[in-house]
Amino acid sequence: MAGLPAWLRFWLPHNVTWADLQSTEEAAFPQAEDLYLAFPLAFCIFMIRLLFERFIAKPCALGLKVQANGPQKAQPNAILEKVFTAITKHPDEKRLEGLSKQLDWDVRSIQRWFRQRRNQEKPSTLRKFCESMWRFTFYLYIFTYGVRFLKKTPWLWNTRQCWSGYPYQPLMPDLHYYYIVELSFYWSLMFSQFIDVKRKDFGIMFTHHIVTVTLITFSYVTNLTRVGTLILCLHDAADIVLEAAKMANYCKCQKLSDLLFLTFAVVFIVSRLGIYPLWILNTTLFELYEALGNFPALWVFNVLLMVLQILHCFWSYLIIKAAYKAISKGKVAKDARSDVESSSDEEETVPRSKAPHSTVTTNGTSGANGTNGYLTGATSSEEH
Repeated sequence: MAGLPAWLRFWLPHNVTWADLQSTEEAAFPQAEDLYLAFPLAFCIFMIRLLFERFIAKPCALGLKVQANGPQKAQPNAILEKVFTAITKHPDEKRLEGLSKQLDWDVRSIQRWFRQRRNQEKPSTLRKFCESMWRFTFYLYIFTYGVRFLKKTPWLWNTRQCWSGYPYQPLMPDLHYYYIVELSFYWSLMFSQFIDVKRKDFGIMFTHHIVTVTLITFSYVTNLTRVGTLILCLHDAADIVLEAAKMANYCKCQKLSDLLFLTFAVVFIVSRLGIYPLWILNTTLFELYEALGNFPALWVFNVLLMVLQILHCFWSYLIIKAAYKAISKGKVAKDARSDVESSSDEEETVPRSKAPHSTVTTNGTSGANGTNGYLTGATSSEEH
């Protein structure tokens, strides 16, 4: 394989060389250089996203009466602004008292100013709706494509077919397209997450994106693509429902949002803690070993899949907490997986007796104000 790093050249089963997997006129096999297509395509996907959010998602949001304005801005004050930007965004009691004397303001007013100033940096509900609508649309499209492709394949119904004839499995055009589009989308997320709505578990989602890109790349290069398509399709299912729940929340359709979140919780847990280990890990850990024995790619691939399963367990724990509170209290409060902003706990304090009904909080917004990826109990998503 031209262009393949030397350290990647020994991963295949015994007595199989990369020369054996060179594409010919009779059969095409995955080539490492095919993956370069993902970079320009990732840029195209990002540009499509910008156009989609501006000309499709935004008009839809405004038509659904989604709030376009951001949080109320704090009144200009040079002294407080200097403290906020240069010293601390959360002044302690001693500093508050000093500022109170310096400005001749009461402490409560200064606390309110800092709350408003922190909230000022939050994205508007409109922006979050547009982001969720884009992800919902992409996940729905790629999941539909994956299901239509996989239902015609023998390995969907019998996972042992993933290893039949491996690694001499010709690359089908539909499979190539599916892989490259998924890889391009995750590359676009790798870069756009630095400008997207900030989540509390940014580091976890960043790890998830790295593992996902590595898995897609490694499985393509080593022609582990059949099982790869099963993994991709399985992971897209729950994200569709999650993004729909967020959009319903931003539109203040609270009952629909709660219902969608609970549906998401069921789909996520069944797919990631049930189907994934019993179907995917079973075939990669046991059926693959039985069919081909031990070889380096098997172990690298399974280590990456196990890391993904650890992330599934972490998110499932948060989701179960949220679902439990939803059932026990009759309401859902916040997205618990990977889509909560870092400032989700900065809402203006409302006396309990006057607080509105608690709502599903996606992307850090509650229904009154306001989850790579989700909805948490009373307090945090991320993915794929």
